[in-house]
Amino acid sequence: KTNQLPTKRKPHKQFGNTNVYVPDVAASLTFFEQAFGFTRRFLHESGTYGELQTGSTTLAFAEHSLGEMNFPGGHVEAHSSAKPLGMELGFVTLDVATAHSTALAAGATELSAPQSKPWGQVVSYVRCPDGTLVELCTPVAGS
Repeated sequence: KTNQLPTKRKPHKQFGNTNVYVPDVAASLTFFEQAFGFTRRFLHESGTYGELQTGSTTLAFAEHSLGEMNFPGGHVEAHSSAKPLGMELGFVTLDVATAHSTALAAGATELSAPQSKPWGQVVSYVRCPDGTLVELCTPVAGS
């Protein structure tokens, strides 16, 4: 008989949501519906918070005033930044060129046209009117 300490199970964690702080929640929801085809889950009656149905992970938008409440030291407002923030929302599609064109027609700014990467993915980048950086890409081979 071996003396073994009982093993502790690590708490299960699951990626649940991404919150993007924006100047106008309703405008961001509408843009993401038109540009990327997501469906609005809800917009709070205050207009300061809303969510989109994107699959198993919630994409939420909150007004900058909520960010100020959450972060007393302030936060970087993506729409005011001359350069895109150092994070992106990645949306997987089988047709990057069409998704890219649709986003541009809805008001996004092109940062990088669709191009093939050495690992086989097709990738493009757009910046949304609220400053959010979005990657449009095909699935990674083998995934």
